[in-house]
Amino acid sequence: MQLKIDTETFDQHQQILVRELVEQIRLKLVEAGLSGEKLKDATGNIAFSVASTIDDTAMIEVDGIAVRPYLTFVSGEDELMHCGENSYAHEYVAEIIGQVFGK
Repeated sequence: MQLKIDTETFDQHQQILVRELVEQIRLKLVEAGLSGEKLKDATGNIAFSVASTIDDTAMIEVDGIAVRPYLTFVSGEDELMHCGENSYAHEYVAEIIGQVFGK
């Protein structure tokens, strides 16, 4: 497997991933009966937490074992794309929440 740095495409993929996370979280919360501002706030909070965990900002450690995620995307056969550092998907949550909820 080859690692390829492509920050522009990686950034687009992060935004698509965050949008999908937001949409899936929103759908499950609607199914659970949430609506209005509660739906928007809960969706944003959950999406931010999930994205932050993926971005390795959550500082995961259990029994002395540090878990450090590193996001990559498949970009070709035997090729993974990354941005050269940890992802920053959590930075897109607020913007995408605004788009999804129309504000």
